[in-house]
Amino acid sequence: MEAVNPGRYHLTLTAVGRAMMQGWWGSETTARRQFSAWVGERGTLPGARITLTDEETGTVLTTWPADP
Repeated sequence: MEAVNPGRYHLTLTAVGRAMMQGWWGSETTARRQFSAWVGERGTLPGARITLTDEETGTVLTTWPADP
């Protein structure tokens, strides 16, 4: 059985240039669900930016708003 990294998927919400919220999940599915929830609940904050990163690989999986 493969070991699960409970903090592999890192979600960050920044607004007005500062980190406002962070969360870590071991499941990409759960992290993506939280990403969608944060966009719906907090995406209207001034200057909001939400980023989901795979901490194991350093890859940014998705951002909101989307990069051009």
